[in-house]
Amino acid sequence: MHVIEELASYRPERETLLTVGVFDGVHLGHQHLINRLIQQASSRKLLSGVVTFNSHPEVVLSSRDRLPRLTTVGERTTLLKGLGVELVVPLTFSIELAALSALEFVGLLREHLKMRGLVIGPDFALGRGREGDAARLQTLGQELGFTVEVVEPLLLEGTQVSSTAIREALSRGDMKTASRLLGHHFILSGSVVGGKERGHNLGYPTANIEVDADHALPADGVYATLGHIGDAVYKSVTNIGTRPTFGEGERTIEVFLFDFSGDIYGQQLSLELVERLRGEIKFAGPDELTAQIEKDVEQAKAVLG
Repeated sequence: MHVIEELASYRPERETLLTVGVFDGVHLGHQHLINRLIQQASSRKLLSGVVTFNSHPEVVLSSRDRLPRLTTVGERTTLLKGLGVELVVPLTFSIELAALSALEFVGLLREHLKMRGLVIGPDFALGRGREGDAARLQTLGQELGFTVEVVEPLLLEGTQVSSTAIREALSRGDMKTASRLLGHHFILSGSVVGGKERGHNLGYPTANIEVDADHALPADGVYATLGHIGDAVYKSVTNIGTRPTFGEGERTIEVFLFDFSGDIYGQQLSLELVERLRGEIKFAGPDELTAQIEKDVEQAKAVLG
């Protein structure tokens, strides 16, 4: 069974306190639960751990083709570890895994991850047909010897923070709302790939990044961004869109890094999207576009400080 192979590849050095879920975006609601997990793990001298999924259960179990992801597994792992989580275990969510009963799944967590407790939200459920709700898990915990703590959800201005609300903010290009709900800037990351060098010809050499096809993107437009290459951070301006001035039609992500020169083809570039400066515009020609880029750069510098 594939899930057993994946779990068996992790060998925690001590017993763990776990939470389980997609945690897409690692938003403020997730952070609220995870902070409790870390606090409790520390007080019980357990290892804090998050079991997450490579693919979204909603996509695997329903007829929908895709659900735009706020984070890749790599981005999610970085954010979780940045919060202080000691063990992050990505599993492949499959029909096979979904068919496991709650008893079978927690048994695997006990066996392979030395699980001594679970921290969950009130609406959480795992196992076949979502049978493993809070009440069922607490019963299993009494039988098998692990604790279950239910953490009430975080409300922001009376509303529960959700990945859906964040996707809606992104669709409007509303980065302030997205950042407020996430508790951090929205991140896009990918490999730097070759482009048509239009930016270079205009005097603003850009790096094109290729992100996963199912990664959520904000509304087309120009954004003030922070670019991360390795440990270095560069203020930058990023265009997301179809470059209508040149009539190309293909959606691209082009980044102009301030005060940077060098060849970064093939390297990983991560972007924090700070603020949307404007929508995408079709200009009369390259000269008009160049003049606007100059204004975009100055505005981005003002936003980024």
